[in-house]
Amino acid sequence: MQDMAAHSACDFGGGKAEKLALAKYRQRIWGGRVLNSQFTDEELRSQGRCPLTPEEIGLLLAALGFDNSTRLYLASHKVYGGEARISTLRDLFPKMESKKSLASSEERVLIKGKASLLAAVDYYVGMHSDIFVSASPGNMHNALVGHRTFENLKTIRPNMPLLGQLFLNKNITWLEFRQAVVEGHQNRQGQLRLRKPKQSIYTYPAPDCMCQA
Repeated sequence: MQDMAAHSACDFGGGKAEKLALAKYRQRIWGGRVLNSQFTDEELRSQGRCPLTPEEIGLLLAALGFDNSTRLYLASHKVYGGEARISTLRDLFPKMESKKSLASSEERVLIKGKASLLAAVDYYVGMHSDIFVSASPGNMHNALVGHRTFENLKTIRPNMPLLGQLFLNKNITWLEFRQAVVEGHQNRQGQLRLRKPKQSIYTYPAPDCMCQA
């Protein structure tokens, strides 16, 4: 979504027009005061501060072994960049679904323009999916990760700093990329993580919310 893209202060490849539009949005919403603005795009990506684009999510999933027979649900009200961004992901995963493809026209009328209901649909599908992966940490991500952890459901946590560095490397081969992704996500595919001090209990419910045998 535009607010996430603007707040990240990252470059999404849209050229000067995109940079100007996002800068104006930051000025209008936050008065231009965005912490990430002090860093270059390369620094932000290397630190894992940039949301993954649909194309990048597609490459991540492909590197982890998901093929074009995988049924994907796109949980988002509005993807930044629109269909131009989504088309590449759909090329990799033609069985991609969304609220528009799953719900009838009558059902869509009932939830149109109602942000909380749209989010509830995404949450419901996210909780009933075999695997969940998020493009960027946020409230929905945190809630789903915590809930799925409590239910012992597989959740892939993208290694954002690693992926940022890999996508910056224009000379990397597909085999090198795939090997790095697989190695960098061996411990990020649903393994239980205990909550550290000051971390949210909603995102990391263990051990506080787990039964003591």
